[in-house]
Amino acid sequence: MSAGEIFWDVVPYVTLAIVAVGTWWRYRYDKFGWTTRSSQLYEARLLRIASPMFHFGILVVIVGHVIGLVIPQSWTDAVGLSQHAYHVQAITLGTIAGVSTLVGISLLVYRRRTRGPVFSATTLNDKVMYVVLVAAIVAGLATTLMGSGVVGEEHNYRETVSPWFRSIWVLQPRGDLMVEAPFSFQLHALIGLALFAIWPFTRLVHAFSAPVGYLFRPYIVYRSREEARPGRLVGSQPQRRGW
Repeated sequence: MSAGEIFWDVVPYVTLAIVAVGTWWRYRYDKFGWTTRSSQLYEARLLRIASPMFHFGILVVIVGHVIGLVIPQSWTDAVGLSQHAYHVQAITLGTIAGVSTLVGISLLVYRRRTRGPVFSATTLNDKVMYVVLVAAIVAGLATTLMGSGVVGEEHNYRETVSPWFRSIWVLQPRGDLMVEAPFSFQLHALIGLALFAIWPFTRLVHAFSAPVGYLFRPYIVYRSREEARPGRLVGSQPQRRGW
């Protein structure tokens, strides 16, 4: 067994251990720091543009990774989706989502660097997180173009990277498959592992606290000052419809 095979067999489990222990430690000893540390009060104009672009883009990127890594090629072949059609939709959606995410994160970094109060609230962890996150996005876009044959030789990652990813979760790692993958895929996977390793110690940890309960909470009824005025009959005027 080569050193490369051992590396791709062992490092994913080290990363998972760091994520599990780091998340537990952060929740146990830093509950008040479990937040995005929002800087909206300091600057909102750029944030209104950059934040939706980044978040919607990254959601599509995540869904694309789940489909590409978790769903075997035999399944898509069974439903009649050819390899060419799969690559076309993957390139199209992946490029759009990747560019949206990259533009969004670029605007967020620009805002954080050029707005004094926002920059003052930036920690060393934030800077490291932005560097690794931008590197992962750029590497992902480059891998999409290279692996699809748009640039360089085409490579079907669902025969190497995807089986390797699935083998990790069944405790039968196949590092030999990653050794066979092109360097661009190896680099992208390595940056991804680094991103997950620092995840629990940065503001990215807020992703584990998605406000799912917000979708099912009861309505909040607001009453205007006009209704509370003494001598005024509540309901004397038609109420405007609203959420």
